[in-house]
Amino acid sequence: MTLEKQIARARSRVERYIKAYFDVTHFSDPTLQEAMLYSLTIGGKRLRPFLVYATGELYGANENDLDVLAVAIECIHTYSLIHDDLPAMDDDDLRRGRATCHIEFDEATAILAGDALQTLAFELISNHQFSVPNSQVIKMLQTLTKATGFLGMAGGQAMDIAATGKSISLEQLETIHSLKTGALLVAAIELGALCSNDVSNEDLQLLRKYGKKIGLAFQVQDDILDIVGDTSVLGKPQGSDLELAKSTYPAHLGIAGAKAFAEQLVKQSIDALNSMSKQSESLTQLAHFIVERDH
Repeated sequence: MTLEKQIARARSRVERYIKAYFDVTHFSDPTLQEAMLYSLTIGGKRLRPFLVYATGELYGANENDLDVLAVAIECIHTYSLIHDDLPAMDDDDLRRGRATCHIEFDEATAILAGDALQTLAFELISNHQFSVPNSQVIKMLQTLTKATGFLGMAGGQAMDIAATGKSISLEQLETIHSLKTGALLVAAIELGALCSNDVSNEDLQLLRKYGKKIGLAFQVQDDILDIVGDTSVLGKPQGSDLELAKSTYPAHLGIAGAKAFAEQLVKQSIDALNSMSKQSESLTQLAHFIVERDH
């Protein structure tokens, strides 16, 4: 199966689960429900769910368990995008080619939709009967909370805001994006692995290394696309990082240097995969896709 088909399959499973959940769950406020569902279903590559499935299936995990984790991490990712787009953050009007949540609804509803999606992720995990011991479920919750909070995504976003309009080192930039972007990608990989009883500590460490490298490569490519990409393809305003005076990899390394750095990261990620006890062509293909994509 090609990588495109595997990603499409992951997308289909996640979107089917989301639809089923919202069809049967009664929310306190219909507008809030509409805003949550709007943001969850306006598109996206669903790379984080794909990573949950690809890693879990490599180690023989239960697919129903993987469904829950794939949806949970997509809820976290979507909440972060809703809040990133707010006027107090990046102030974006366009996301995935459509109006951002606060434009489609209003700022208060967008904030609440993000809050509700964040807590929904943990509700889904805590209410599911997993096929692995409860000790591993606790590790799943620990992994996701760390990746989401001040030691992960939220912390990286705060550092990114603090660095806007300032000159920062390449090392500082890597730290920001390892937290802001990379932490959730690593978490997706770890969650898939934690759905299995067949993952060694050595493989888990190598999977984390792979995740960190592709997470950084993903951000480098995003920075490149912000300069050379097309708004109609990107689904968000091209040049927004420059407009906000954000520090980027092309600003530090130039376009050619940034591309070379991204390729180096991909090579390092694949080296980590090749050292594992099990080989995954899907994860290898994804590493290449991350730096070849145009949106």
